[in-house]
Amino acid sequence: MRLRFAKMHGQGNDFVVLDGVRQAVALSAAQVRAIADRHFGVGCDQILLVEPAREPGNDFRYRIWNADGGEVEQCGNGARCFARFVRDEGLASKDELRVETARGVIRPRIEATGQVTVDMGPPVFAPAEVPFLAPGEQRTYEIEAGGRKLDVSVLSMGNPHAVQVVADVDTAPVTTQGPLIERHPAFPNRVNAGYLQVVGRDHVRLRVWERGAGETLACGTGACAAAVCGILRGLLDSPVSVEARGGTLTVSWAGGDNAVWMKGPARSVFQGEIEL
Repeated sequence: MRLRFAKMHGQGNDFVVLDGVRQAVALSAAQVRAIADRHFGVGCDQILLVEPAREPGNDFRYRIWNADGGEVEQCGNGARCFARFVRDEGLASKDELRVETARGVIRPRIEATGQVTVDMGPPVFAPAEVPFLAPGEQRTYEIEAGGRKLDVSVLSMGNPHAVQVVADVDTAPVTTQGPLIERHPAFPNRVNAGYLQVVGRDHVRLRVWERGAGETLACGTGACAAAVCGILRGLLDSPVSVEARGGTLTVSWAGGDNAVWMKGPARSVFQGEIEL
């Protein structure tokens, strides 16, 4: 099977994007891992697939696989690249799209500046819906990882996140503790581990250990989860500038059942073909 692809990134969080509208795409977990391999394949954090919408009124369906071959529900940086891809490829001409994901419809919008704003929907806190094994909903939870007790905020932004506030993200144990949190038994579907440093009321620094991908240079849903966490804890005011190692996103949330809005860049790197 020969597939055309585009290599894209949002703040260094990089993707192989596949057009499943004009070509047939059916990937096994092993093929996903082969494409994502940075030595023997194209190399990426996630693979994104554009497919025709299943429901009337929607424009496309959006599927995501992590580098380890597992399909996941949502990816914020990927959503911006998705929107940029369908416009660049002539699959869509309008500025705002309705896109189906495994966790509902998102609405990416291409701005006149070239940046992409995405309505990520409201955050989900109910433990059963994250999913997270806890007796009831709380603002923060105590979990144990590597012999340490951690105070984390747990929520879903289309995928599960456990966010902790740290003094300095540069010295945070992201690569050692992150894998333990990812596979903590309280998270049946694993979890993304976020490390949040508050710089000011409207500015944070963030590192994320992503399930199935390891630490990435940026994480869109992680940025949303971190901003929501900080606002709920009374540490931040919306909008929040979320600075990751690969760049900065702007996240806005009015609280309650309101949607979280994320804005940032999406860039195309190159196009090619791969034989599987």
